[in-house]
Amino acid sequence: MEKMKKPLKVSIYTQKGGVGKSTITTLLASALHYRLGFNVLVMDCDFPQYSLSNMRERDKSAIMNSEYHKKAAMKQFQSINKKAYPIIKSKADNALKTALENVGQLLVEPDIIFFDLPGTANTKGVLTALQAMDFIFSPITADRLVVESTLAFSKAFLQLPPSEGENKAPALWLFWNQVDGREKTGLYKAYQDVIEELDLLIMKTGIRDSKRFRKETDDTINYVFRSSLLPAELQLLKVTRFDLFIVEFLRIIHL
Repeated sequence: MEKMKKPLKVSIYTQKGGVGKSTITTLLASALHYRLGFNVLVMDCDFPQYSLSNMRERDKSAIMNSEYHKKAAMKQFQSINKKAYPIIKSKADNALKTALENVGQLLVEPDIIFFDLPGTANTKGVLTALQAMDFIFSPITADRLVVESTLAFSKAFLQLPPSEGENKAPALWLFWNQVDGREKTGLYKAYQDVIEELDLLIMKTGIRDSKRFRKETDDTINYVFRSSLLPAELQLLKVTRFDLFIVEFLRIIHL
């Protein structure tokens, strides 16, 4: 009998605020679960604000108050015939144990578990949880402080000894987020050269900036972008190059 594959553990992680880790987590989770046929579990470990759990509550309210989103949700349920992916709250130091307990209770085992962790690396349990990941993806923007901080953390993290019970370190990939088409490409190349000199991995696909990243689904708009109950519309994924990002992401994690 073929052995069941364990769910992949993935964290979109950065210790810098405002770089988009929770937004990217939501966009990826929704695209994979609702559009691409994977089963997803999200662990919301960002205590005390628990931003993803709160977003799920706002999404429920937005769908009930909008005919456009209500129709989209009904159509989605009829076509894929599966429930919304679970978002489970947990503090970082209990995240792995809580995830394991919940996986055993789910009707369908997830293919991938996303861990949305606090940005402060010295929060209890964050480093241990990160070391238990299969993959970490760290967003960076073309801002000197963001790049320097992320590179310093990445190098230090990869030099940590493996945590107890872990045979190998997680694969850590950087990626460009909030890419502004008006910025000089030379700026990105200079940063790219430094990243390569440090032997860090960086994705080829950068995600373009868009005001839509800051706009949740609500009853005032007739499109879907950042939502935990519906996947972003394909045209919006193309505009931001998120469609290409998803393809590269799946290739890296071998799903």
